[in-house]
Formats: sequence, structure tokens, C-alpha cells
Amino acid sequence: MKLRELGWELVRHGARHDVWAKGEHEIPVPRHNEINEYTAKGILREAQGVR
Repeated sequence: MKLRELGWELVRHGARHDVWAKGEHEIPVPRHNEINEYTAKGILREAQGVR
């Protein structure tokens, strides 16, 4: 998964979202079989902005 390549790790599974973290930053990622392209790009843009 692209988040892992960027240094993020899976912290926990929720009912509808997984939570990924890097340091003190967390990103919720929907737990759907498919995520629409707009949402996926937004998640990656946010993940890439965290150093």
C-alpha cells in the first residue's frame, strides 16, 4: 500500500475506517472495497504533506 511506502503504519481498524499514523499525525481511511479516485488522491496528498 502506498501509505506504508510513505512511512505510515496501520494503528487500528474501526467499523468503517482504518486509522493510519505517522508520528502524531493520523489519517482515517475508509474500509470500502473500492475508494473513489477523489478520496484516494486526497488521502495521499495529506499523507505526503506530513514529514
